[in-house]
Amino acid sequence: MDGCVRSADGDELGPVLDEQATYYQAIAGEYYDHYLDLPGGEELTAALDAFRPAGSVLELACGRGAWTSQLLRHATDVTAVDASPEMLAIAATRADSERARFIQADLFAWEPDRRYDVVFFGFWLSHVPPARFKPFWSLVADCLKPHGRVFFADDAYRTPGELVEGPSSPVIRRQLDDGTPYRLVKVPHQPASLQEQLKRIGWSITVTPTTGLFYWGAGNRS
Repeated sequence: MDGCVRSADGDELGPVLDEQATYYQAIAGEYYDHYLDLPGGEELTAALDAFRPAGSVLELACGRGAWTSQLLRHATDVTAVDASPEMLAIAATRADSERARFIQADLFAWEPDRRYDVVFFGFWLSHVPPARFKPFWSLVADCLKPHGRVFFADDAYRTPGELVEGPSSPVIRRQLDDGTPYRLVKVPHQPASLQEQLKRIGWSITVTPTTGLFYWGAGNRS
């Protein structure tokens, strides 16, 4: 969940998405102070390697670039997009590759300048509000070449203390080391229902749970 975006259309979650974007800008330097070493992470990296994201790859919400280097092991080139300049600066340093380009942009407003063989996003989908789920996947479709593929990883983990608006709300609250609180979106997708939801909007994606708390999805347009 390295990267986030701003809202500009004034919907009811717009202020929350603004806080979410500000949170990820502010947390860039202390991100790993908040990192949870949950079981199942190694299964995600193995699944991505088995998927082999070859060709031109687009990484959405790249954050600090935790996945960018792994993508570069397979890709011809990687374009990584994120709203936070602080996150992007760290990601560019970590990748240190002429085959990677980094773009600062709001994913809810951004339009791709080309199409890609693979679109990847790690720990981002759960930060997309339910009302923006279908538009987000329309963006993914616009980013893909014919027969292009998608891979994503995420989790549904939310602590009881984060559920300030109750378990039925997608809004949670997290805070920085200094105690500053921020509201974020965190949708607790479950693999089976997420796979069915994607099928209903025209995607053939298998969503696989790990033995821990994570899941990954891989597939393409139906």
